[in-house]
Formats: sequence, structure tokens, C-alpha cells
Amino acid sequence: MAEMMHKPEIMKKAQEELESVVGKDKILEDFHCADLHYLEAVVKEALRLHPPNVFLIPHSAIESCVVGGYNIPKNTAIFVNLWEIQRDPFLWDNPSEFIPERFLSSASAGNKWDYRGNDFRYFPFGSGRRICPGISLAERSLKYVLGSLLHSFDWKLPMGTKIDLSDKFGQVIKIANPVVAIPTPRLSNPQLYDLLLKEEQ
Repeated sequence: MAEMMHKPEIMKKAQEELESVVGKDKILEDFHCADLHYLEAVVKEALRLHPPNVFLIPHSAIESCVVGGYNIPKNTAIFVNLWEIQRDPFLWDNPSEFIPERFLSSASAGNKWDYRGNDFRYFPFGSGRRICPGISLAERSLKYVLGSLLHSFDWKLPMGTKIDLSDKFGQVIKIANPVVAIPTPRLSNPQLYDLLLKEEQ
């Protein structure tokens, strides 16, 4: 949300997609999410810039080996810096910019940019046997929650507020300075908000 509030044109594009798929006279439901391609690109780009953790679960070399020209002695603990990889200028154009369209281009067609860790330029939930077991839940819930917020409300910052998008590193990565946002209802029928509240309960 903070990235989109920093670039309102991206939020507008996501809301236009939601309007075309869901309409303003209904609430977003789980089955709509399969048709929200731009929203999915927004979520993927957010996870590229702000992955859940800086480092993946540590690995250990069971035998001495050479990786990328580096000697790795047996029993060495290996930490993969996911945050750096997903912002590497040799792997990504404009790596610090929030550009969801990079996940919509023809070069990224198919499952190349899925969450399964098949491409070592983008693997926010890890890869291989130690991949995060909660991928399916995260994939569905992130898209649904973000879509519901964008579909149901317009969002703006309080007057004179600026967004600081820097990360705070800890057990998980989070935004350094939390954002205060003001919602304005967007749906055509106010009773739809009662349905949203019931779904949350």
C-alpha cells in the first residue's frame, strides 16, 4: 500500500482493473482474484522490493565445493541475502523502482515469475526443500486483502505527509516508518460495507 500511495498512478491502474473485473456494485470475492493480473504483478513487485526476510534459512555445505568460483569448505554456514539479490542492478532494470509492469511483460509469460523459487532472481519465499510452507496461503491472502482494500476504498495521505519507503530489518522486514492512510468509500452501495465487515468476523 505504501508503494502505491507513493505512486498513485499504480493504485489507480489496480483500481481500474478491479472495477472492470468486479464492478462497483459488488465486493471482491476469492474467485475474482484469478483475473486480477495487474494486482498480482503489484504483489509480486512488492515482494521483490520488500521480501519477508533479508536472509533465507541458512544452509550448510555437506561437502567442500566451489560455487561461482568461491571455495566453500565443508560445514560452512551459508546465508543467502535475498534482499540484495532481488535489488541487484545486474539482474533487474531500475532495481529500486516500484514497477509492477516488469511482471507483465512478454518475457515473463507463463510461470517464470511464480513464487516457487524456480528463477534465482526472484524467490521471495525461498527455494528447494526449505521453501516457505505458507506460500499458498500468502499468495491468496495478500492478493485478496490488498484487492479488497483497493476495491472498497480510495486512499490518500494526511495533508503534508511524505512516505519513507525504507525498510527496517529485524526478525522480518517491515517499513521503517508506518504510514497513516485515510480511506474514502468507493463502492456504489453503502450496504456492501456491512458484507465486508461480516466477512472479517
